[in-house]
Amino acid sequence: MSDSATRRTAARGGATPARGAAEDAGSPPEAVDEDVARAPAGEAAGAGGEASPRPVSDDPEVMALWRRFKADGDRDARERLILQYAPLVKYVAGRVSVGLPSTVEHGDLTSYGMFGLIDAIERFDLDKGVKFETYAISRIRGAIIDELRSLDWIPRSVRNKARRVEQAMSALEHELGRTPGEGELAGRLNVELDELRRTLAQVSLTSVMALDEPFAGEDDEEGGSTLLDKVPDRASPDPEARLQDSEMRKVLSDSVAHLSERERTVVMLYYFEGMTLSQIGEVLSVTESRVCQIHTKAVLGLRTKITERIRG
Repeated sequence: MSDSATRRTAARGGATPARGAAEDAGSPPEAVDEDVARAPAGEAAGAGGEASPRPVSDDPEVMALWRRFKADGDRDARERLILQYAPLVKYVAGRVSVGLPSTVEHGDLTSYGMFGLIDAIERFDLDKGVKFETYAISRIRGAIIDELRSLDWIPRSVRNKARRVEQAMSALEHELGRTPGEGELAGRLNVELDELRRTLAQVSLTSVMALDEPFAGEDDEEGGSTLLDKVPDRASPDPEARLQDSEMRKVLSDSVAHLSERERTVVMLYYFEGMTLSQIGEVLSVTESRVCQIHTKAVLGLRTKITERIRG
């Protein structure tokens, strides 16, 4: 199996950026020994002090693979070492995925971690006399988090601000038994109110939700709808407005039908044909002032009839 084939086997497409959550989920470097003690690929080197020289693995076959690879870069030995320690990548990806958004798939984290494993195998020094897992776990976790950071569009400083605000909010809610005000929050963070508001405006950018992510609202069953179902379509007509317009047109049509023939003619020519009162007077063979009187009487009559219909 070639180097490119191995990476293609491990890789699975891109992931949603989640740098801030990944930093929270990743264990600190001091926890590597604890991770290795529980890892499936082997037992970790003892914590504290220098590790005593000992084999990289207790398995003679694995040791033989290491010697072949480090001696002359044997490709087959390299591929078998990758397969040997692949479960370690799934273990670390599972630890890092805790607290990440649901949009980040475990397979994507495993893909990023595989590159960290390959790098660890190539860089590992057999002469150090420590277990490979001790060295590899930090390299795998680092590769995963670095990739998530590279995909994140939110600056790292804003992520840190968001974390500080969340911690201060949580602490104040616990102390006060209620949601703190802006002044109280600014006091806890030791910043001016204007600066807090600017920070909150920046932090709001970190709250992103996928349009196709299922969620349950007050009137929805679990997973019954998505955010996209709730976003209004500004281009489509408002159903309520369309109903009101239809009803108003019907009322107006009925009211116009009750006008006299001359009043109805004046309304039609003035409002629908766009003719002036003088032009309408020529059509009806009356003066412009007479047309104005007819128009005024027709409008008043329509207003009265429409108001009565609306009031019931």
